[in-house]
Amino acid sequence: MHIKHITKKALILFSILFIILNFAPTFANEKSALNLNARSCIVLDRTSKKVLFGKNEYNKVKMASTTKIMTATVIIENCDLSQTVTISKKAAGTGGSRLGLKTGDKITVRDLLYGLLLVSGNDAAVALAETCSGSIADFANLMNEKAKELGLNNTHFETPHGLDSDNHYTTAYELALLTDYALNNSTFLNIVGTKHYTITINGYPKNLTNTNELLGSLNGVYGVKTGFTNGANRCLVTSCKRGNMDIICVVLGCDTKNLRSSDSTNLINYVFENFEYVNIEDLINAEFNKWKEEHQNYFYVEKGTSSELDIAISTISTPIVPIKEVEISSLKANFEINNYLYAPIYKNTNIGTFNLYTTNECIIEGNIIANQDIYKKNALSYLKAFIKDFSNILNNLPTNIK
Repeated sequence: MHIKHITKKALILFSILFIILNFAPTFANEKSALNLNARSCIVLDRTSKKVLFGKNEYNKVKMASTTKIMTATVIIENCDLSQTVTISKKAAGTGGSRLGLKTGDKITVRDLLYGLLLVSGNDAAVALAETCSGSIADFANLMNEKAKELGLNNTHFETPHGLDSDNHYTTAYELALLTDYALNNSTFLNIVGTKHYTITINGYPKNLTNTNELLGSLNGVYGVKTGFTNGANRCLVTSCKRGNMDIICVVLGCDTKNLRSSDSTNLINYVFENFEYVNIEDLINAEFNKWKEEHQNYFYVEKGTSSELDIAISTISTPIVPIKEVEISSLKANFEINNYLYAPIYKNTNIGTFNLYTTNECIIEGNIIANQDIYKKNALSYLKAFIKDFSNILNNLPTNIK
């Protein structure tokens, strides 16, 4: 009997050990479970601008040819794409990845953009910069002005091509924001989504193939840009849409091309397999209406003409956000609302806050506002109140006293 008892305990311990060893990755930190090679990375939802996954996403790093996302953006917004450009000696002599331009070649700005974004031509980048601003330095100033306009405070450009430089950097997060902005332009969107294209140099055709290895091979991918330098290592910015979910994935600092591809693929698949959109506005309003029903006659407005205050949720700028499927059931709204207030209260005045959270994070927070005006009592108001109270007293007196 004693031996059987020991055997049973051993069997239980063995079972527990088996579960821990086989299922520990399920409970591990996501960053470890995905086993990413990238030094920094991010997945950004384009609809809500919510970060769905991040690893060192706010660290300043070199960006290599992903720089050309900004280069193309500035060119598209400032240049005539039909203009014919004569290639300078400086542009033709630019090293690194090349379109293959020679001094004196003639090519349109539009075809230079294809050469810039499809085959990552550094020579095309310099030619475009010179065409737009006259010099690389002046064009870099335009790039930095655009970065400032977009609120990219941890991004700085020195060149249109992204060859290594100590003062040429970004973060995965800001590169994702820049890409999101760039994709709103139909010209940029069409170019980065093109797998094969034929340009014309000096009247002769030249066939180009996009260096983005995920374009056309991974479901939903429609851009954006590859990058490589010795300082930045392998980089890849990818836009991908499946169903109604649209994301941007940035991986920076991978050791090899295969690793940047696998990291990007794993991140993209992870997000689409684990997140779904939730209408948080409907959820918050339902919880808020329930709260109001449970808190009738909640307010007292000191010196106010009334204490019957109607309240509302402030505008929710992004009513639909992606949330992990396993966390949707744990969503909970919380309301912090002052009940003792002082007149006057004006419509849209903040009188409290709300937030929606899961067990792991706060999804959104905002203000609860007054939905009407309540004015401060004046002398006439006090007189009216006195007369009303006095009348009530008289009306409630026994008949024999009246």
